[in-house]
Amino acid sequence: MDKPKIVVLGAGLGGTIAAYEINAAVKARAEVMMVSDSETYSFVPSNPWVAVRWREPEAIQVHLPPIFAKKKIGFTAVGAKRLHASEKRLELNDGTSINYDYLVISTGPDLAFDEIEGLGPHGGHTVSICQTAHASAAAEAFDRFVENPGPIVVGAVQGASCYGPAYEFALILDTELRRRKIRDKVPMTFVTAEPYIGHLGLDGVGDTKSLLESEMRERHIKWITNARVAKVDAGMMHVEEIAEGGAVAKTHDLPFAFSMMLPAFRGVPAVRDIAGLTNPRGFILVDKHQRNPAFPEIFALGVCVAIPPTGPTPVPVGVPKTGFMIESMVTAIAANLDMILDGKEPTAEATWNAVCLADFGDGGVAFVAQPQLPPRNVNWAASGKWVHLAKVGFEKYFLRKVRKGESEPFYEKLALHVMGIRKLRM
Repeated sequence: MDKPKIVVLGAGLGGTIAAYEINAAVKARAEVMMVSDSETYSFVPSNPWVAVRWREPEAIQVHLPPIFAKKKIGFTAVGAKRLHASEKRLELNDGTSINYDYLVISTGPDLAFDEIEGLGPHGGHTVSICQTAHASAAAEAFDRFVENPGPIVVGAVQGASCYGPAYEFALILDTELRRRKIRDKVPMTFVTAEPYIGHLGLDGVGDTKSLLESEMRERHIKWITNARVAKVDAGMMHVEEIAEGGAVAKTHDLPFAFSMMLPAFRGVPAVRDIAGLTNPRGFILVDKHQRNPAFPEIFALGVCVAIPPTGPTPVPVGVPKTGFMIESMVTAIAANLDMILDGKEPTAEATWNAVCLADFGDGGVAFVAQPQLPPRNVNWAASGKWVHLAKVGFEKYFLRKVRKGESEPFYEKLALHVMGIRKLRM
């Protein structure tokens, strides 16, 4: 009798760990396979460092096929062209198809640079740190910039749902420019759709508003909130500041010699516009067990999951899917597939707790939100030089975990439990 086939779609931050954890949970009762569009895993949280050459791309990347082979997990880097959910079939880019019994979607986002004229690294006028290849290209642009410095504009456009990296990059740039003794030649402006500094798409965590405002004042970074980017020309960003009722309160023409703006996200083309599976932006609809209601054999985790915003804002602001939150989704899915293979109903629920380290190069801000969305049981934020050291340590630890094919070593589980941070609801 053939074993059921579990296919994981997407080998990013969540998908790679999901394949390891699901494979360990099902213990040879099912065949596990990874479908990716690349043989390389990149540790995306380190991309801001790549963009200022504090890291080379190769230092934050892992070649996956040998690890998956060692773990006896199937692997292809052909990539998915289209999901045919009603047929339980995944069509690949080479024209072949894979049939599955269970599918775990962990594709990450499609980057919607095209929604704003002149935005992005592909024919636009701004750089990106969303992908490691983008960050590498940004490093080349930064090299040219420091030869002839001028104004910098950094931030996140309307509909963006990932704000931490924008703050990180702005403050890392400040640190690097001061080290080069050219900070005095570079006016900096932070442009964000958030209603206030430190909102982060989460309505703030602890006192992130005061912490981040204080950092930016101290570093002479001006900011514009409730910002809608209308258009980006070469060397000029056109920004509308939106009032509470939706009217344009003020317009800003911001000159720049270097700019990084995070785009809005949407679902990837392979899964977009499937009735019952996705919302209008192409994000996967899931219940409390990370399972799609229309196609219960499909689970989803990470950035591709549909999460409604925390509340109305003058400019659309999405909700981030942070690293620990994603890992909690992974653990819930692995536990639920384990139950399903035993003929039981799935009961595991992810906590969606957030544990974040935002590095500024010479310090940073850390926060814990339990759960990620308010109201919360724990709502804490702190800053200091220790955050930078913690982020460096986390990078090394997580890359080691990926290279060893581990999801959650014993000492990680023990440390989290000691701190009262759990991945599943008790």
